[in-house]
Amino acid sequence: MKKAQIVIGLGFGDEGKGITTDFLACQSPDSVVIRFSGGQQAAHTVMIDDRKHVHSSFASGALRGLPSYFTEHCTIHPLFLFNEREELKAKNGNTELHIHPLAKVTTPFDVWKNRTNIKNLEHGTCGKGVGATMKRNESPYKLFAIDLIAPKEMLIEKLKGIAYYYGLMDEDQMDEQMKPFLEAIEQINWKIDDYSYLNSFKNLIFEGSQGVLLDMDHGVFPNVTYAYTTSKNAYEICKLLKIENIEMYYVTRSYATRHGNGWMSNEKEMILRNNEEETCTFNEYQKGLRFGGLDYDLLNYALKLDGAHVEATKKNLVVTCLDQIDEKFKPENLNIDFDTVYGSYSPYSQDFKKFSDA
Repeated sequence: MKKAQIVIGLGFGDEGKGITTDFLACQSPDSVVIRFSGGQQAAHTVMIDDRKHVHSSFASGALRGLPSYFTEHCTIHPLFLFNEREELKAKNGNTELHIHPLAKVTTPFDVWKNRTNIKNLEHGTCGKGVGATMKRNESPYKLFAIDLIAPKEMLIEKLKGIAYYYGLMDEDQMDEQMKPFLEAIEQINWKIDDYSYLNSFKNLIFEGSQGVLLDMDHGVFPNVTYAYTTSKNAYEICKLLKIENIEMYYVTRSYATRHGNGWMSNEKEMILRNNEEETCTFNEYQKGLRFGGLDYDLLNYALKLDGAHVEATKKNLVVTCLDQIDEKFKPENLNIDFDTVYGSYSPYSQDFKKFSDA
């Protein structure tokens, strides 16, 4: 019987969705890993022995050798994708990537918009063009993954239209921006496939992007991401594929983090240890990573919120970064009974333990 495993972050992102996805990929190496929200701004770190990779344009099973699939709810940036593909090749990762025809394509002009718009900067943009891409695709100036295999002349005309949409009229400037973008597109063997591609797998691992508290419907506006970061999209795909056996893996750190501006509870300075492998410590656009004590009321809120979007046969909890602070995690403070509670005691998924075994 087909099974789906859905990985969801319960905070503002950076909870440990990458290491959790790698843990599941290690258990089921014949799976496919599916990104169902976000895009190139979702940076998930996986470490296997002496190899480390930050997955953005590929799902977090790639270093372990699993194929990736990006759904229609995701964005892709061809140049970023090409660069990451070359990195994965050098690390002997799996560069097989299938993309839904209606996934949104980020252009250099979307990135420019994200990085120069004052409101975006105030709200905490990653500077990867995702928000601008999603907003633009509500206009007539759309660009989808299927357009990447259309005649080149047609693609160029669509790109020029997007440049005009943003008010860029200088032909030389447009050509300068488009040249490396088009070169990257030509060097990729695009696999554009609808959801029928997923029918060839018995186990599907759905990897969430940012956390539930950044959801575009449920986060504290305007400091949200332009995506549904709950199980909403993943569950709809499961229903489409007639998958009823669904396992949830809810992820939280043993303390709270947030990148960028916006509200967070219990914010305070923290002295951490064993965090040398922290990937996203500083971003030019979001600035430094913020910390805080764990808010169990907020965790309960996030769990109940996501439960409104999915019917699961099994619910698990993953608590990461337990080796970085002395304070003990208290699962008894949560209002949900989990089938299993896992703890992460290092940056390596091989060091996952059940709480009962710790």
